[in-house]
This record gives sequence, C-alpha cells and structure tokens, in this order.
Amino acid sequence: MKDNPTRYSSAVGEVWVMATFKTKYCHKIFDNLGIRELTDALFNEAFQIYKIKCQKLAFDSDHVHMILDMGLHSKPMIAKKLKGYVGYHLLRLLPFLKKTKFWGSGLWNPSYDIRSINDMKVYTRYLDKQKYASNGQQTLSCF
Repeated sequence: MKDNPTRYSSAVGEVWVMATFKTKYCHKIFDNLGIRELTDALFNEAFQIYKIKCQKLAFDSDHVHMILDMGLHSKPMIAKKLKGYVGYHLLRLLPFLKKTKFWGSGLWNPSYDIRSINDMKVYTRYLDKQKYASNGQQTLSCF
C-alpha cells in the first residue's frame, strides 16, 4: 500500500507509463548537445505546465523515451500536449532546424508509443541504457 498516493478530486492513484516520441524523417537531431539540452528543458517545462510527473527522460539520436504518471490524462492527450508544446517551441527557437531538416513541417512523427509499465526497474534500466540518458532536470533559464 502506498503511503502518499497522488490525489485527484475524486480519485487516488497513479498510472505509470513509458512514452516514446520519434522525430519526423528519423533525423538524428538529438546527437547535437545543444538541441538535446534545449529539448530536455522544454519537456521539463511542459511537465510543469500540464502537471505531468516525469520520473525519467532519456534520448537516443532520433527519439525520446520518458517514464510518466498519466494522472487523469489520456494517452492521446499526453502525446498531443507534450509533442505540441516541445515541437512548437523548439522549432520557434531554432528556425534553421525547421528549414533544413523538416522542410517547413513539424518536429515529431505523428505516431507515438505509450505503454503501461509492469516492472518499473526494467524500464528504468532500459532508459539508463539509451544513448543519452538524462542526468538531471534542465530549465530554460540555463540557456
């Protein structure tokens, strides 16, 4: 039994999931440290705005994985909010990316993978083995 469960107006509990978002055209933009750190900061800002708990965030060259508590959000709503916020702000802050890599379109592939977690340790180890595992939260004020 949990000692301190998440509480909502008429519900108590948590639903932990792993979400994966891939860049459009499989561009390996996260190999660039600056782009990766800015994207990390934007995700952390989106988590705060939408009140989504994130336990871990990790990048590979062309995709990002995260362990999230869904709370009262649906899978499509989480994908829409996070991909929309990060994609919009990243391409606004780095217009050369939109022009050279995404030819005027959006950052993210329209598909996504959000799956429930049955063993947190397995998924945490998986994220730790990604090419660029996060070492701590970044904020936009760092830039």
